[in-house]
Amino acid sequence: MREIFEAELKQVGDDLAEMSRLVESAISRAGTALLTADLQLAQSVIASDHAIDALERELDERCVLLLAQQQPVATDLRVVVSALRMSATLERMGDLARHVAQVARGRYPAHAIHPLLEGTFSQMHDAATRVARRTTTLLTTRDLTVAANVERDDDLLDHLHQDTFAALLGPDWTGTAQETVDVTLVGRYYERFGDHGVSIAKRVTYLVTGDFADDRGQAARA
Repeated sequence: MREIFEAELKQVGDDLAEMSRLVESAISRAGTALLTADLQLAQSVIASDHAIDALERELDERCVLLLAQQQPVATDLRVVVSALRMSATLERMGDLARHVAQVARGRYPAHAIHPLLEGTFSQMHDAATRVARRTTTLLTTRDLTVAANVERDDDLLDHLHQDTFAALLGPDWTGTAQETVDVTLVGRYYERFGDHGVSIAKRVTYLVTGDFADDRGQAARA
């Protein structure tokens, strides 16, 4: 019975890693579509989001069955509950990638991002892609150094998000109302994507250490 349970737990971990790989591909393609006005690429991101949603449903059903049939305790219970929460987070990250692609599709054949902010959004694209790539690595290795790097990339996304507001309110902004809305929305999508990556990093930290990163940081400052 224990061997079956451990095999099911391994499958849960494999499913999370696969979801993360799909999210990694989605945010990378969505950002490229946004910056290059690539309609076909944007469409591919939107169409492939259902695969992430389907995997989340399968993973959640597996976790619920494990809870009902195996009644795990201690570390095992922590793993199953954390998997449920991380699958929801990864699904949301996939949705955010789809939202970026939808903005790119909606403005085709024009570029959604005003030239003044192309450099900023190129950096946001790179940072979000790193968050996704490192999230996949983190889920497969549980390396807390990688978790710290995810948080640093999120800090950069927060900083770049603030830069978009500064540009929109600055004297050099000449964008249309639609461009202003697009910059505001896409900046928020990227900022939230980073936040979700941090959520997974903290959840993995919890699995490894038994407490949350925020709790450990507060204890160190006390």
